[in-house]
Amino acid sequence: QVQLVESGGGSVQAGGSLKLSCVVSGVRFSGSTIAWFRQAPGKEREFVALIPYSNTRTYGDSVKGRFAISRDNAKNTAFLQMNNLKPEDTAVYLCAYRGDYTLSTRTGDYAFWGQGTQVTVSS
Repeated sequence: QVQLVESGGGSVQAGGSLKLSCVVSGVRFSGSTIAWFRQAPGKEREFVALIPYSNTRTYGDSVKGRFAISRDNAKNTAFLQMNNLKPEDTAVYLCAYRGDYTLSTRTGDYAFWGQGTQVTVSS
């Protein structure tokens, strides 16, 4: 059974930081691509960042310079360090898995998803 479990969300004030984690189980982690997306109420799911097994990183324009994605292959875990948070970053953050190398930012290109973790940033 494939599982992606996110954690680390919460409520912070603008300018604060959070670090999200995504633990992957039931599927091969090596060779995969892990991505983070977010979805705010009434809005479409938005690409945030991705990291293939090669550690090439890609970021959405709205988070460049503030967020950093990483992965620990020994622990089947991906992370999203979020700094200088803004109220517009408020959303449910979801991690997604694809079993091979990709630089795709499209939701449909990812096979498995976590349930998400809520991030709320107040001004």
